[in-house]
Amino acid sequence: MANPLTPFFMSDLKHVAIVGATGAVGEEMRLCLEERNFPVGQLTLLASKRSVGKTFPFRGQEIAVQELTHDSFAGVDIALFSAGGSISEEFGPSAAAAGCVVIDNSSAFRMLDGVPLVVPEINPQAALDHPKNIIANPNCTTIISLMALAPLHQAFGLKSIIASSYQAVSGSGAQGIAELEQQVHAITHGLPLEQKVYPRQIAFNVIPQVDRFTDNGYTKEEMKMLHEGRKILDLPDLKVSCTCVRVPVYRSHSVSITAVFEKPITVEAARAVYAGKPGVQLRDDPANGVFPVPLDTTGKDDCLVGRMRKNLVLDNAIDLWVVGDQVRKGAALNAVQIAELL
Repeated sequence: MANPLTPFFMSDLKHVAIVGATGAVGEEMRLCLEERNFPVGQLTLLASKRSVGKTFPFRGQEIAVQELTHDSFAGVDIALFSAGGSISEEFGPSAAAAGCVVIDNSSAFRMLDGVPLVVPEINPQAALDHPKNIIANPNCTTIISLMALAPLHQAFGLKSIIASSYQAVSGSGAQGIAELEQQVHAITHGLPLEQKVYPRQIAFNVIPQVDRFTDNGYTKEEMKMLHEGRKILDLPDLKVSCTCVRVPVYRSHSVSITAVFEKPITVEAARAVYAGKPGVQLRDDPANGVFPVPLDTTGKDDCLVGRMRKNLVLDNAIDLWVVGDQVRKGAALNAVQIAELL
């Protein structure tokens, strides 16, 4: 069993489990819990049988990984899942039935009735009503995009989104990073390229496919922004057209967005809405080279917005560029923030 931890809070401490604790997002969840002083009384790290016995640091102690089973959740208050949709579908209901609240990072439960889909800065109240004991974390690209769009929606009323994403290889896990590194090394040293993760070479290239294609020609990743955006913003008529592209960047996703609004909007008014908004910052002075790039957000909590300009084709429309760390705000941090709401 995981060892009880020295309490950081005198208030009610929680038994927290991380499912998929050895993966990139699972490790980031552990770091976020520690950095944000989440009231953890006991931490249980769960993964597949091959990872049992590995240890990870947490508040000055080494916590050993345990094997994930259907009986792993007795006494657990909150379970942070980040091990893929099939694992969530198999073990999430068992965790919920054991009485703990599941905060799931996969797409398994996002669109189910009775499962809130939450970005804490946007719809925190949704997390408080979770009749299935499951709360879903949105897709990383959706989170990053809506962090930029939600303040504008509050002020001007969002009608439609046209977006193109530029998604880092870490969105495919450690194997995506490894494939990019291998290909760059192979090209620079005249060696054969390995191609296992992506359908085309990713080094020095971009690939206009993230996830599999659906019958309408869009990928599953592209359709997530439509369906999840409607649910999070409570805008059932929101229109979205999206192209998701994999780029040879290690970490942090970027999204180019044209947003159309109900009310007239100016660039000055659009920039002003970000003042004081949590989790998002304006970085928009292109004449002086100030605009967000992936390296600006890597390892950081906030999403950054820039390149704001009046769209030259559509009425009441603004073009913008938003960047965020998809491992952190797009996954691990968002899940821990949901746990904080509870």
